Amino acid sequence: MSLTVRDIMATEVITIDEDASVREAARLMSEKNVGCLVVLREGEPVGIITERDILVRVVAEGKDPDAVKVGWVMSSPIIKGRPDMTIEEAARFMTSKHIKKLPIFEGGRLVGIVTLTDIVSAQPYILETLEDILATDYLPPRFAKLLRPRRPRQRPR
Repeated sequence: MSLTVRDIMATEVITIDEDASVREAARLMSEKNVGCLVVLREGEPVGIITERDILVRVVAEGKDPDAVKVGWVMSSPIIKGRPDMTIEEAARFMTSKHIKKLPIFEGGRLVGIVTLTDIVSAQPYILETLEDILATDYLPPRFAKLLRPRRPRQRPR
C-alpha cells in the first residue's frame, strides 16, 4: 500500500491575512520556522506566500516590506491537493504545477500542507519517481538539484 499525503502532511498550517505586511509575514515564517504561509481573505484561503515570493517580489525589487501587503505578493489562486493522493501523485502534480508547497483540502476545508521536502524525506525512492517524471514531463531546473546523478554500478572483481 502506498503512502498518502495524509500520512505525511503537516496538519498545523500557519496562515496570515492578505492585509498583513510582508514584514509581518517574514517575521511569522521565521518565528514558526516555515517556508510559506497560507493567505486568508475573510478567513478563507486564497493564496500562498513563500520565502521566494518575498525575495523576488519585494527584496530584489527594493520595496519596503512594511508598506507592501501580503495580498500583493502572494501566489493566487491557491493550488489545492487532497489528503487521499498518493505521494507519487502529489509529486507529479507539484512538478506539473511548478510548486514545492501544496496546501491540502478536504471537503472544501484546509486540513494540512505538504512540501516536496516532506515527500522526499518520507519516501526516498520518490527520487526515482521524480527521475521518471523528468523522462516524460518537463521538470523545472530548480528541482534538478534534488536528483542525484546515477553512478554506474561497478561489478565485483
